[in-house]
Amino acid sequence: MQRIDHLLPWASLGSERRLSVFRFGSGARKAYIQASLHADELPGMRVAVELKRRLAELETAGQLRGVVELVPVANSIGLAQLFLANHQGRFELATGKNFNRDFVDLEPLIAPALAGQLGSDAVANVALVREQMRLALAALPPAASELQGLQRLLLQHACDADVVLDLHCDFDAAVHLYSLPQQWQQLAPLAARLQAGAVLLCEDAGGSSFDESCSTPWLRLARRFADKPLPLACLATTVELGGMLDTDGERCATQAEAILAFLAGQGLIAGLWPEAPADVCSATPFEGAQYALAPHAGVVSYLQPVGARVAAGDALFEVHDPLADRHSIVRATTSGVVYARERLRYAQPGLWLVKVAGATPIRQGRLLSD
Repeated sequence: MQRIDHLLPWASLGSERRLSVFRFGSGARKAYIQASLHADELPGMRVAVELKRRLAELETAGQLRGVVELVPVANSIGLAQLFLANHQGRFELATGKNFNRDFVDLEPLIAPALAGQLGSDAVANVALVREQMRLALAALPPAASELQGLQRLLLQHACDADVVLDLHCDFDAAVHLYSLPQQWQQLAPLAARLQAGAVLLCEDAGGSSFDESCSTPWLRLARRFADKPLPLACLATTVELGGMLDTDGERCATQAEAILAFLAGQGLIAGLWPEAPADVCSATPFEGAQYALAPHAGVVSYLQPVGARVAAGDALFEVHDPLADRHSIVRATTSGVVYARERLRYAQPGLWLVKVAGATPIRQGRLLSD
């Protein structure tokens, strides 16, 4: 195991923050796994504890067939943001920016350098694209903030990986994944192993999240240079490991083993691993997700558990206003799976309370909420 420590720029005077990357194995192929980019989403960090231990064992046993880079703490900035004993790990307090938005778009940076350089050898083309990605990131002007410096370091380590897993969680949720539609079949074994309740597919959800910044450049480059063989060489997904309270040791160890078995299926780990379950949830378009909001303020009572299948018209939650004696029931507008619920039980303007993964597109434009 090799430990790589990066010093983040622009720390406050008299203090400093670091990004630590743990590299296991060797070889031409690479997997990159990071946890808790939203720093208050701790199940990924707990799973990373198990991954780090197991990867060390697998490396000692000579079972790693490639490189696995693990970032157990992807956001030391947000990890330190405690306000009145409440963790504020989703947004940087200095700017209000979401830690998982506005990553560098590599495709327009490297496309000019690739023009006329790609040939008939797909393997050579992939190597060239990865080299140009590394060069483009290295050539960027100095980071203008601590957050920007962190994001660039994460992307530098992930941009040349064959597999990228970004470990998150939602507030109260079933396991679910986000990815490109073109990569669903490759990711189905991971969804099955993690017993995911939903998989949301989209080419561009808006916001330039980390997983899309790793995968979508390949999709756009393949379309731009359609006359050259250029595969989607980075299999990237955001893995929502459940809810924020799902840090039970046994659960997280099981999820870590599921991830390692998936990497074995990708040819990165040797040995005997259980077959992926045959049953896997259906993938649905991210455009089909209902974000259910309350019609007025009040206290919320949920009427469906996470993971429940609902039909259009089924009650999702009710809202009580004890001052005006208003009572509202909010219903599903699509049929699908309840994959996430807000942790708060007080309805506020613009605050989603329940998410339902439906098969019929009902939204357009920017799909990610902040």
